[in-house]
Amino acid sequence: MQLDLSEQVALVTGAAHRVGKKIVVALAQEGVHILVNYNRADDDVVRDTLRDIKSYGVDAYAVQADISQPEGVEATMEALKTNFGKVHILVNSASVFPGGDLLDVSLDSWNLAMNVNLRAPFLFTQQAAKLMTENDPVGGVIVNICDQGADAPWPERPHHGISKAALWMLTQVSAVSLGPYIRVNAIVPGPIMKPPAMTDEQWAKMGEPLPLKTTGSGEDVGRAVVYLAKEPFITGTKLQVNGGEHLHYPRHDYD
Repeated sequence: MQLDLSEQVALVTGAAHRVGKKIVVALAQEGVHILVNYNRADDDVVRDTLRDIKSYGVDAYAVQADISQPEGVEATMEALKTNFGKVHILVNSASVFPGGDLLDVSLDSWNLAMNVNLRAPFLFTQQAAKLMTENDPVGGVIVNICDQGADAPWPERPHHGISKAALWMLTQVSAVSLGPYIRVNAIVPGPIMKPPAMTDEQWAKMGEPLPLKTTGSGEDVGRAVVYLAKEPFITGTKLQVNGGEHLHYPRHDYD
């Protein structure tokens, strides 16, 4: 039987706009209270996101914090404890997306990818899991947002892909280590939101090679997060939300 998410609390990183916003709105529709973490979104964007969340009758707060630094993780967790005192759902959605040739990757770019895409989810997992165990017997669920870099080499984005592959391994290790009360899963989105610089025609072509012959939407990822939060017998799973992209080469790039 699916779990009832109403009155639960979720922390979602990188949640002020785009895919992160679709995730928090989908959770709010289930009656989940939300802490939105963001870094560089404009104030108007953050206000709009909080308004949309609250329209479903739940509480929502936002915290600006750079989670590439441990201090940003700490600030986010302190905001969570101050506003809610508990957490049932953690979604590690924040990500950076650097590209380049492997031999040209700078140490600064490498560190940024690893800090945001891997170290921050690791630190949030540690701290959120401690809060979740206090919710026993409710427990909790963690969802990590990976991408095609978790499935196969992505030479155009080497350090990004490596960080996402490591995030998938963190997902598996966490699922084993934190069961039975905390479930940990990953989602691999495909072409689900058009980049701002891409034309509608270019975006439509992204879906043509896929088995489903179409691109997706951020709402697809939001529903997938809700599904994994509700299903009590799923852990250590990588859910492909990509129209079958993982079955086909060459892999997409999004510049």
